[in-house]
Amino acid sequence: MTHTPDGTRPDEPGFPPYEELRVPVAGGELAVLRWPAADPAAPVVLALHGITANGLTWARVAHHLAGRVTLLAPDLRGRGGSGTLPGPYGITAHADDMAALVRALDVGPVVLTGHSMGAFAAALTAVRHPALPAGLLLVDGGVSFPVPAGLDPDDLVTAVIGPAMRRLSMTFPDRPAYREFWQRHPAFAGAWSPWVDAYIQRDLVGEEPALRSSCRLDAVRVDGTGQLGGEVADAVHRLPRPAALLWAERGLMDEPQGLYDEQRLAAAGVDRTPLRPLLVPGTNHYTIVVGDAGARVVAEHLLTEAGVS
Repeated sequence: MTHTPDGTRPDEPGFPPYEELRVPVAGGELAVLRWPAADPAAPVVLALHGITANGLTWARVAHHLAGRVTLLAPDLRGRGGSGTLPGPYGITAHADDMAALVRALDVGPVVLTGHSMGAFAAALTAVRHPALPAGLLLVDGGVSFPVPAGLDPDDLVTAVIGPAMRRLSMTFPDRPAYREFWQRHPAFAGAWSPWVDAYIQRDLVGEEPALRSSCRLDAVRVDGTGQLGGEVADAVHRLPRPAALLWAERGLMDEPQGLYDEQRLAAAGVDRTPLRPLLVPGTNHYTIVVGDAGARVVAEHLLTEAGVS
């Protein structure tokens, strides 16, 4: 049955039903949302969300996949239904959690995809566990840039996702207040929907009048700085198979400059990686997965990776 954390049913036609699983990983259990395929033998897609997001990021993509594949979307360690999982945190921990998930559910190999920070985790998963991916798609993430000289990595993370990090220290009197907070976000102007509402409501934990985000700030900081160098930044150069990188035209606050553009990708040496960058026009960093047009493009590429027409 389709459900959301506050017990409501999204009222947009076609919101796909899902089930929630608990999968053993190091230190506890990972919450995993599962949208089953019509055919139990269909390929499986494993989808990783962004740094302060949760598995319902992928609900609109699931809608466009339309039961042609099974979609697994975990709440990553330190977020959503996996918010109580202890550290150590970091992109490496996410990669190894994904390998544990695939083993526990006996579903490999899978098509791997990730959005934003999840794209870094998907790339590193493919490198650390090369037998796991049957296909790979990165969405507005996965390609790192050098940290400017003299700038502390933690300061850089705060500069990029500062508004999202500030939310983690806030409390909200009730769920409508959290909805209103997000509806003021520039990225969702003109793009609000029951799909977005279900995604943001899944983030809330606690009791009124002190509801708060499930995302652990320490996990976010470790994951954010981990994207800036070392084996995480190098993962796209060592991918075991070719992959597409879908990049959004606009940024996190719907600003005209997105995370990527042709010049930034060229400077990052993407032409020396197995990645094929593709612009998704009319999308920002969020709507490339939670907006209808962006989710449709993502779903089409996932079906191609899965070999499904």
